[in-house]
Amino acid sequence: MAGGGEKGEGSSASSSSSSSAKTSGKAVESVWRGSFGSEVSEESTSSGGGGGGAAGRRGGDGRWAAAAGGLSKFRLVKKVGSGDIGTVYLAEVAGCDWRFAVKVMDKRALEGRKKLLRAQTEREILKSLDHPFLPTLFSHFDTESFSCLVMEFCPGGDLHALRQRQPHKHFSEPAAKFYVAEVLLALEYLHMLGIVYRDLKPENVLVREDGHIMLSDFDLSLRCHVSPTLVRAASLSTSAAVSGSCAATCFLSKNTKNTKKKKKKKKGSEREEAALLELVAEPTGARSMSFVGTHEYLAPEIVRGEGHGSAVDWWTLGIFLYELLFGRTPFKGAGNRATLFNVVGQPLKFPAAEASVAARDLIRGLLAKEPGHRLGGKRGAAEIKQHPFFHGVNWALIRCATPPEIPPPPALPPPPRAAGARGDDGYLDFEFF
Repeated sequence: MAGGGEKGEGSSASSSSSSSAKTSGKAVESVWRGSFGSEVSEESTSSGGGGGGAAGRRGGDGRWAAAAGGLSKFRLVKKVGSGDIGTVYLAEVAGCDWRFAVKVMDKRALEGRKKLLRAQTEREILKSLDHPFLPTLFSHFDTESFSCLVMEFCPGGDLHALRQRQPHKHFSEPAAKFYVAEVLLALEYLHMLGIVYRDLKPENVLVREDGHIMLSDFDLSLRCHVSPTLVRAASLSTSAAVSGSCAATCFLSKNTKNTKKKKKKKKGSEREEAALLELVAEPTGARSMSFVGTHEYLAPEIVRGEGHGSAVDWWTLGIFLYELLFGRTPFKGAGNRATLFNVVGQPLKFPAAEASVAARDLIRGLLAKEPGHRLGGKRGAAEIKQHPFFHGVNWALIRCATPPEIPPPPALPPPPRAAGARGDDGYLDFEFF
């Protein structure tokens, strides 16, 4: 969890659902995982100083100052989620109106379960992120026994809970397109940093107070080498325009042929050739033998145990889109074994529910069982964004688009004074998982 909550609750970590168990086998690579836990700390560090990624977002944001100074200044309002290696609380800071999600990790417990590396490496990943659809790590605190991460709180809960509240328990196609487009940009950025996410599912996609999404929970992520390159676009109808610091997210939709002709007249053949270049930042060389993920979202190559790379993220994107549109995943069986069998051997089928030809075609491309034939497997997000399903999406200005739904302000009455779970001041004490 990077700040999200249990199904139906808001926060800024994701929670592991009991119905979608995570499995982690023996890894033959350096696996970078996520975290949770519980307790206080004297040693505090502002996250922007270590990884450099978050430092660019500090200007004018009072949350950085509010989160610094130590865990003792935080008041735990309520528990909003728990996962495999920790617990997430909604926390307030005395003297200001800021709310945070605080993920608490018990180092001894993690060490005993051989999961301490997951907590350590998730923190490093979070420190490196600077993207509108990924978490901001405002601060982290450590003691000899405990580690805490202070992140932004997402009051809108997760997309699983939001989907359950929709008519017929699935999203309209325009809404699904909006959420999938933002997730695609988040995955593109992660791949550009050499991070294979490996755990996309609606429970791990949180909704901010403005209705935009935030990907969370990096406990199964894999770090690897990546070499971003500019290549000639495969299609004359689309290409990627890269602009300054927005290189990872602001890939503009292609101009029309008429516009291109005008450019050719104005700037000549060199300008036209440059416009046909696209940035490919796909860690195609990543390889892992780990058996990790949520059963209904596992890619066939993971199930077969033949090793996997970054293409698993595009498989999960296809499952994700399918679930948003149809309210269920395509290969779910009566149990985990049946689900895994279906993932490998069952052909993709669509329900009778309405969905456009473009949506079904995109899902087919993403759910190719052979990673070499999978859409995005070679050129990553640059290839997927050109699909007709995303026609009309302004990738450069998607942050300014109106979300399908704006979550209402969370109802957070003052915590009652009660014995037991709460401290003398009426606020929560740490719980252990």
